[in-house]
Formats: sequence, C-alpha cells, structure tokens
Amino acid sequence: MLKIRAGIGYDTHRIEKGSGLYIGGIKVSNDLEFVAHSDGDVLIHALIDSLFGAIGEKDIGEIFPDSDPKYKNIKSEKLLKHALRIFNEKNFEIINIDCVLILNEPKISPFKDKIQENITFLLNIPKYDFNLKAKTKEKMGDIERRESIECYCISMVRSKS
Repeated sequence: MLKIRAGIGYDTHRIEKGSGLYIGGIKVSNDLEFVAHSDGDVLIHALIDSLFGAIGEKDIGEIFPDSDPKYKNIKSEKLLKHALRIFNEKNFEIINIDCVLILNEPKISPFKDKIQENITFLLNIPKYDFNLKAKTKEKMGDIERRESIECYCISMVRSKS
C-alpha cells in the first residue's frame, strides 16, 4: 500500500558579524555568521527536521545533539547526508519540499538558484521538487533588527513499498 506522509521542520539562529554565513550549503555572506554549535545552516536544519518528521524519526537535536563535541562547527551538509541514510533505511522517497526563509539580511535572491541546485544535488531530486521562498517580518522583531534568521520546511514523502 502506498503511504504518503508530510513533515514540517523549523530552525532559527542568531547572526552576528563573522567570517561566513551558509544557507542551503551556499555561502551567502562573507561578514556574517550564525551563532550555533554547528555551522548553523537554518535551511538544512529545518529540512532535516521536516524529513525526520515525515518518517516518524526523532528530531535533529536528538540525533545530532549540541552537547556532542563531534558536531562542533560541523557543516550541515554532513548532517544532511547522515539524515538521508536514516531516511533511506526507512524506505521512503521525497515527493517535494517547500521552504520559507525569514530574514532581512543578507538578501537571498542572488543565491536562490545556487541553493536550489545544491539542495537538489544533495537530495538527488529534480530541481522542480524543491522550492525556496524568502520573506521578511515587515519591520517587526529580531529578524528586522538583523539579529536572526528563521526557516520553515515542509516535506512530502511516500513509501517505496
């Protein structure tokens, strides 16, 4: 019997002046960085949680705890590769993924195509199965003060059997 499931993921991190900020595995700023245990890539973290949610797995913080020193400064792409092994072991495949970044700075439009190419390459899915939008908070809160970035992702998956 074909089983279709959905999962939602969310992540947020503070940003500060630094040496590089990565979203979707792509460097989008040379002078900002996330304040995080890993590289803080909010898009990949939300994506992992959405995939884990769709297959009934534990969340990213349980699988990759920030109390474990082996994850200190790790690239989120490595976390995604490990998450995909768990995902594939459960015999599911991705139907589509839709993500919303909420940020004021940096501007994402110049990087959207590269982010899409990188994520779809990592997931081994067609480009049209991954969508990314960027929004602001309309001059409200810490995002508008350029203090943080948020991301929501929804993944739709189906069982292979």
